[in-house]
Amino acid sequence: MRFIYTWLLRLSLPLMLLHLWWRGRSDPAYRKRWSERFGRVPTREGTPRRRWRERLGRVPPRESRAPLIWIHSVSVGETLAAVPLIEALSARHSDWQWLVTTTTPTGSQRVHDALEPVLNGRLLHYYLPFDLPECLRPFIDALRPNILVCMETELWPNLLSLCVSQGMPTVLANARLSDKSAKGYAHFPNISRAMMSDLTRVVAQYQADADRFVALGVPRERVVVTGNIKFDLSIDTGQVSDAQALSHQWRGAALRPVWLAASTHEGEDAQVLDAFTRLREEFPELLLVLVPRHPQRFDSVARLCRDQGLRTLRRSDGGVPGADVQVLLGDTMGELLRFYGACDVAFVGGSLVPIGGHNMIEPAAWGVPVVCGPHLYNFDTVSRLLLDAEAMAVVEDADQLAQQVGEWLRHEGERLATGARGREVAAHNSGALARTVSEIEVLMRAERPLSVC
Repeated sequence: MRFIYTWLLRLSLPLMLLHLWWRGRSDPAYRKRWSERFGRVPTREGTPRRRWRERLGRVPPRESRAPLIWIHSVSVGETLAAVPLIEALSARHSDWQWLVTTTTPTGSQRVHDALEPVLNGRLLHYYLPFDLPECLRPFIDALRPNILVCMETELWPNLLSLCVSQGMPTVLANARLSDKSAKGYAHFPNISRAMMSDLTRVVAQYQADADRFVALGVPRERVVVTGNIKFDLSIDTGQVSDAQALSHQWRGAALRPVWLAASTHEGEDAQVLDAFTRLREEFPELLLVLVPRHPQRFDSVARLCRDQGLRTLRRSDGGVPGADVQVLLGDTMGELLRFYGACDVAFVGGSLVPIGGHNMIEPAAWGVPVVCGPHLYNFDTVSRLLLDAEAMAVVEDADQLAQQVGEWLRHEGERLATGARGREVAAHNSGALARTVSEIEVLMRAERPLSVC
């Protein structure tokens, strides 16, 4: 079955390249570094012979013999989960080197911004090659990683099979599997079971996730349940100071209220702006901080705001939103965590449209009440924990969104109590990071990888 999958992937390669080119219309970074997607690993300037070998893809192997930990995180969300894991492990093992792969330019940028200052020259970063043996094999042969750690849900049949054939342990960390995704895998039982059996360890977020992985073919003894790493969010004093400074800037002398709409997708921005227009009838001084999920949408969302007659300032333009500014467009990267600490109420996107939701733990950890749409299957357990604690609300449309945000802005005591309950949920469910670190260390200490036959 994997043979058929591989040939279908080869045949679809022109379409995949066309897709990258198409996405490059709005984000030119998608049209760069294509050689990495074919497994060609750039190296430092060398002899003409070395450069010629690089063109052929027969890259000289990595010179260092230090242990190399390969972390694969698809994009920003998975990278945010990977960063504290890498920080914790690198602090304990100063001799380890790190290879981090992503598939999107936003994930790539986040890797550089978050990890280069921490790892001090111990970081290698590339795009993940296409899931074809001819792309993956030269990549793995050149870099010789000791272990592969995939974040959350990112599984590729040929990637896992090649790692196993080379005796490399494979770990799925902070693993989650929604009922919807499990049913999708179940439609292809032969390839799914073979792929799942190639995993050395599944470090699942919750028991429901673990049960779904076992049902798809992961031996139960290879699955452990640790909780969600994202609950181990550490908000340091510097971030608190930054958030306080932002809050002071945004509110101004009039102490205007601030509503943050974060990680929005196409189809959500219009609903958020509709709700905002209704809220301004009661709260004319309200500032909306609107942060689209993907950078390629920044310009179109800015036009949408202005087309609706809203005075809009882009964060990238600098300056402080004055009393005449109604919308602050968050078109920068790496600032969302501080934004959560500077607002009164947070809407977390990817939930009013069927994306599955995004990380609502971050606003909860700040003690900010959270409102989401109904599509939360990617954060099913987290959302239920917050809902059971009455720390978040779920709405169906712009009408209900305006009603809920207005209710919290109207009643400060209720808003603060809701946020406090969210902070308690975040604190109570921490601890997954230490358990995940332990699982990876055990596999790295083993004289030989665990059997995955």
